[in-house]
Amino acid sequence: MELFWFIPTHGDGRYLASGIGGRSGSFSYLKQIAQAVDHLGFTGALLPTGRSCEDAWVVASSLMSVTEKMRFLVAIRPGLMSPGVGARMAATLDRLSNGRLLINVVTGGDPVELAGDGVHLSHDARYELTDEFLTVWRAMLEGSSSTNLRHKEVDFSGEYLQIKGGKVLFPPVQTPHPPLWFGGSSPIAQQIAAKHIDVYLTWGEPPQQVAKKIEAVKKLAAEQGRTVRFGIRLHVIVRETEGEAWEDANRLIKYVDEDAIAAAQKAYARMDSEGQRRMTELHTGSREALEISPNLWAGIGLVRGGAGTALVGDPDTVVARMLEYSELGIETFIFSGYPHLEEAYRVAELLFPRLPLKNQPVVNQPQMFSPFGEIIANEKFPTQKEVVSPSAS
Repeated sequence: MELFWFIPTHGDGRYLASGIGGRSGSFSYLKQIAQAVDHLGFTGALLPTGRSCEDAWVVASSLMSVTEKMRFLVAIRPGLMSPGVGARMAATLDRLSNGRLLINVVTGGDPVELAGDGVHLSHDARYELTDEFLTVWRAMLEGSSSTNLRHKEVDFSGEYLQIKGGKVLFPPVQTPHPPLWFGGSSPIAQQIAAKHIDVYLTWGEPPQQVAKKIEAVKKLAAEQGRTVRFGIRLHVIVRETEGEAWEDANRLIKYVDEDAIAAAQKAYARMDSEGQRRMTELHTGSREALEISPNLWAGIGLVRGGAGTALVGDPDTVVARMLEYSELGIETFIFSGYPHLEEAYRVAELLFPRLPLKNQPVVNQPQMFSPFGEIIANEKFPTQKEVVSPSAS
């Protein structure tokens, strides 16, 4: 199992739909979060994309120089960049970070925002363009790893792209290219995933709905002679007790009023994203019955687009729900929480020791130069209690 965190380049805070307790996404703050992710042992972090965020490529470039191990999941946008430019950007960032780049393929689901960026294609046409883009992008990067100096040129003639003599001269560290991640719930999106993608992502739907997605993509990938890995994007509200977790979930939306919900739902309604439609259906804009599955709470989606659900509970309960997803085939969890700096530490403290993590950091105790916890009475080091991982029980 691998855990990723989230870099909130659109701002952060203690409450949704309110400036109370709000924080700007300054470089200093984003650096604190990234270095916490790096230090705590998360595999990496997702950077959002869109006009409501700072540019993900610029942010990743700046944060890679102040981190050491964490990986950055950064979006390429078919239709907003050419495959050649996208391939060169990916190869460069992968080289300069020594292979720490992951690629998130984002076709886009808001026609209004896309029109503002000059893209005027229907939903299915955008995915057809994505198919052509990835065909060229992959071929260019695969061709850049040639052992001789005559790098493979790519010629392509499609409905949307006409490429003649495309090439990438400087290859990425990861071969044949940085891994491709992708989330899309429509039938055509799942076909694209089966053909091109390494990791298929779903937003946090109830387990039975996630299971259907996984089976559909597995079947499509098998028809292509491929296998695909799976991940899930969720928020998490984990506290020492169940009661505390639910109190903090409700506190997170204490300033969310009906006007804020109506404005958000109006924005979601204009989107042609199947994933966003499925997220909205989980709560239908109502505060009633927000626990849509045991410990799966849809309150965040009342005013936040994209990932709108959270796992809520004490550590053992949250771990149990995660293992339910894991049994379906989910290997990677991309979590976030408000505020993201403090919640990164809380997740590491309460969940990491209980999970079969791929890269969990090991700390040898005692360390006289760096105690874990405050020294007692100026001379005694606090003890560490072992938490038994579910995989060992």
